[in-house]
This record gives sequence, C-alpha cells and structure tokens, in this order.
Amino acid sequence: MLTLDPIQTLACGGVFLIAGYAIRGRVPLLSRFSIPAPVIGGLLVALALLACRQWNVTPVRFDTALKQPLMIAFFTAIGFNASTSLLKVGGRQIVLLLGLATGLAVVQNVVGIALATAFGLPPLFGVITGSVTLAGGPATGLAFAPLFTADGVQGAPSVALANAMAGIVFASVIGAPLATMLIERLKLRTPRSLDMADGAQASPQAVPVPAATSVDGAEAQAYAGLKSFVFILLAMGIGAWISGGLGALGLTLPSYIGAMLVGALIRNLDDHLGWFGLSPRSIDIIGNAALSLFLVVALMDLHLWDLAGLAMPLLVILGVQSIVVMAVCCWPLLRLMGRDYDAAVMASGFVGFMLGTTANAVAVMSSLTERFGPAPRAFLVAPIVGAFLIDFTNAIVITVFINVWK
Repeated sequence: MLTLDPIQTLACGGVFLIAGYAIRGRVPLLSRFSIPAPVIGGLLVALALLACRQWNVTPVRFDTALKQPLMIAFFTAIGFNASTSLLKVGGRQIVLLLGLATGLAVVQNVVGIALATAFGLPPLFGVITGSVTLAGGPATGLAFAPLFTADGVQGAPSVALANAMAGIVFASVIGAPLATMLIERLKLRTPRSLDMADGAQASPQAVPVPAATSVDGAEAQAYAGLKSFVFILLAMGIGAWISGGLGALGLTLPSYIGAMLVGALIRNLDDHLGWFGLSPRSIDIIGNAALSLFLVVALMDLHLWDLAGLAMPLLVILGVQSIVVMAVCCWPLLRLMGRDYDAAVMASGFVGFMLGTTANAVAVMSSLTERFGPAPRAFLVAPIVGAFLIDFTNAIVITVFINVWK
C-alpha cells in the first residue's frame, strides 16, 4: 500500500483538481449543470477506492493533515470580505436567509423524526439525520454524537459521519444544477448575458487592454498577493487563540470562527483607516485556491463504503430531506431574495450549507459564477449565514429536540 504524506496528498489533490476541470470541459452534461471541478476530481478518487475495496485492496492511504488549514484559510478569506459597508447593503437579506435556514433546520428534524418513526427507529435517529448533520455538517454531527449515544442511539458517531458525508455529496451534485435550471427556466438575466448585449454594439477597438503588463505592475501584483497571504496567515494564527479561548469556555463552534472574525476585523480597520492597503482580489484568489484544494482532498478521503453499509431508512430520509431543501429553494427562498440571478446563485449556496457545508455552498456558487458571471450579493449573504450564524441557531434547535425526544 502506498502511503502519502500531507504534501504528497495535497499534490495528488491538485492533480485530480486539474483533472476535474479537464473532465468537466470535455463532458457537456457536467459543464451544462456547473458541477464543481473539485467534486469531479475528488469523487473520481473516492469511487476508485470504493471499487478497489470490493477486492479487499487499499492501494493508497492519504494523510489529510493539511485539509484543516486549507479550510480555515478559505473561511479566513471569507472573513476578509465581511466589510461593514457591504453588510449594511445585505443586512435585510442576511436576516431573512437566517430565518429561513433556522426554520428549515426545524423542518429537517421533524421530517427526520417522522421517517425514523415510520421505519421503527428511535426519534433521535431522525434528529441525527436532520439538522445535526445536514445544516450542521460533519463537525456538528461528531460534536453532538456523544449526547445521542448517551440517550441510547447505537452507533451515533458512525451514523452522523456517514449521513454528513452523503449530504456533502448530495449538496455538491444538486446545488449547481438546481440553480442552472432556475436561471434558464425563469430566464433570469446574468452578468454574462448583459455583457454580451453590450458587446454586440461595441467595436473590437473598444475592448480595454490590460495596463499591468510592465515589470513594475507585475511586481505590484506579486507584492499585493504576498501581503494578502501574510495577512491571511496572521488572521489564522490569532484566530486559533480566539477559537481555543471559546472552546475553553465550553462553546462548541467550528474551528475557523476565530480566524474569520479576525479577518473581518482587519478588513474593517483597513476600510476605515487605510492602514494595510489590502487587495480584495488577491485575497479572493487565495481563498478560492484553498477552497478547491480543501474540497478535492476531503472528497478523495471520502469513505463511500460507509454509505454502502447504511440501512435503507438512512438513504430514504436523506432523499426526502434533499427534496424538501430543493422545494424551499424554488419558492420561498427565490421569492424572498428577489427572484433574480443573485437569488438563484444564493439558492445553490443554500442547498450547499443546508445539506453539506459552507465549503460546498461556495464551491457550487463559484462554479455558477465561472459560467454566468459574478454574483456579489449571493457571496455576501450565503457564506455569512452558512458559515457562522446558522451554527448558533442550529445548536439551539438541536438542543431543544434532544431534550424533548430523549
């Protein structure tokens, strides 16, 4: 068996990430439905390992130690985007989306309990397959698993991890195609369609030529990238102390919260005082690279055989939960968020963090913006709700259901 260290695992992930882009470019169906390239590359490895397992062969073992820093780097970059001036613009929609997500977390638990009871399983089994692992993700699932074990749910950690992994796969596959369908069926105007309409009247001479082609311009871009990278590392380092302090207080929060808060603080200091001269574009590039590598490495290490061993009730519950989330996206969410292109992209992100993780949400939104053009409002609202706010309200929802049904 080949054992890869963290650097070799990351390099392997990079190769399959590029392979994912190549496959998507050559398979029209994948391109049409905007399936994220990291998902294609990562699942390619996971499926190959699943096939090898049928012959009791494990050809390679990955060391995913760098997965956590990549995830934190991505969310730190999200924190740097949390400018108060932008938050004022999206404040109302943030409140609306948080209310919708919290309400759906309650519905996920109710649906899970109803279906678990129908299969003769304990009601708390339905809570595990509800907002604990769907709105919450793997970290929340594993954090709450000991409480379910104490209340008599056998194999709660395994159920939580398997359902969370399945939710990640479902979110990655469903989110972008759903939004693409909404965009095309409702004929929503996208930035690219507007650019094409404008370009039809523009002469070739009207196209601007990039100015930053000189040596000085290249050095300025390199320095901006280096400075952004250093500030992301700084925020991650300080954020680790903050997250450790919150953990010492007994608060169960994602590990990236501290770094994201520090990133937001640095960004707003820079907005108001101009001390650092940060480059939002460089930060976005670093964050997107970290996201892609994190997602492909996480999916490469996905143990699909854990899903194959699950009982049919678990798969049925997950299927029904997915339908419920899609139904919410197609009507109340789209209408409340403005029934425009940004709302459709936001719907894909909503699928991402209500079935998987915020990383899934941003991955599917990124795949849509690669094809249709930027959606700044969606990237402002969805990550803030999915990465931070829903964790607080969902923890309250889970605690209430555990105490009622134990």
